[in-house]
Amino acid sequence: MNIELFRDYCLTKKGVTEELPFGPDTLVFKVMGKMFALTGLERLPPQVNLKCDPERAIALREEYDGAILSGYHLSKVHWNTIILNEVPPKLISELIDHSYELVVSKFTKKLKSEYDHLDK
Repeated sequence: MNIELFRDYCLTKKGVTEELPFGPDTLVFKVMGKMFALTGLERLPPQVNLKCDPERAIALREEYDGAILSGYHLSKVHWNTIILNEVPPKLISELIDHSYELVVSKFTKKLKSEYDHLDK
């Protein structure tokens, strides 16, 4: 999966916006204002950061040694850095979904209500 496909997939999700809050080189994807994915646009090889359940994060880092790492400049417990061209695209899509769902599951009642009333 390349950065363009990563971006396109993230933007298909309900309530997602893209922003550049850390400067022009870091693209951040948020659901209802909460970050679930980001990527350094100038990083080579291309890599993305995704939120992950802590136990699953450890298992993924072991299984994909060198391709899935602890989160770069983020919580090492809750975030993984994924080298895009070293991980199967299907797994990347699954991990985007997982990250998104983790964030949505932590919404306050008010935010969840707003989210539930969105069309997309």
